Amino acid sequence: MNSPVKSLSSYMELTKPTIMLLVLFTGAVSLIVEGSLLARPGRFALVLLGLYLTGGSANALNQYFERDLDARMKRTSGRRPLPTGRIGPAKALAFSAAMGVIGVGVFAVFFNWLTALLSVLTILFYSLFYTLFLKPRTAQNIVIGGIAGAMAPVGAWTAATGSFDIIPWILFAIVFFWTPPHFWALALFCRDDYVRTGQPMLPVTSGNAATLRQILNYTLVLFAVSLSIMIFGGGWFYLVVALALGGLFVKRVLDAMRLPQENVLRRLFGYSITYLFGIFAALAFDRLFS
Repeated sequence: MNSPVKSLSSYMELTKPTIMLLVLFTGAVSLIVEGSLLARPGRFALVLLGLYLTGGSANALNQYFERDLDARMKRTSGRRPLPTGRIGPAKALAFSAAMGVIGVGVFAVFFNWLTALLSVLTILFYSLFYTLFLKPRTAQNIVIGGIAGAMAPVGAWTAATGSFDIIPWILFAIVFFWTPPHFWALALFCRDDYVRTGQPMLPVTSGNAATLRQILNYTLVLFAVSLSIMIFGGGWFYLVVALALGGLFVKRVLDAMRLPQENVLRRLFGYSITYLFGIFAALAFDRLFS
């Protein structure tokens, strides 16, 4: 029998905490740039709690629906709580639903119905439309599905203000165009898993060379989008960081195109995470200290 600590850890794994760290960070930076909740840390934290609950619910539902696929993939079969039997499907589904309901309730009760609606749509889009429809049918699944993962800055902003603005949509665009290079780099060195399970990931349907060309295309668009925030008041520190990190991202992609070995692809995948944290941290630094 699992100890309470191990059981709690297994349930937390359903939420994909590494991914949720990125979600919370981009949401927190959106709140910092917007600024109105900086003097209200309790409400600031409550927005992040709502983001974790709703995003974690979507991720847990994704694992529930993909439990058979995860059991056949080397990357997930020995790690995730459903294929390893640490959590049963019924309990995972109940946990996912409870998180979603509580998270949407946090936004509806303490903030506004616009954010609650966005949260519901994000959960449904990722857990149902992406997981059950897009992922098994199209190699563009990551591109379209990236909408869900990019919504945190928009949701955080609407929670604070009750309305939309151009800046959170630029932050959305940064995460959206970052997602294909990030996940396709992963798919390149996990290609055998996708072949084994019959999932139409781009490296499987189009090959490694075509995937790397698409990664380069999206990285160049990402670079341009990241600089567009200067039009709306980005600071000089952010500009320097965005130029440096974006330029290095492009270089890492070109290196992978010249030498598409697993260690190079893994470094590209790892750098993509550093890149996203870096430019969002630069935005926060500019807002807080400039």
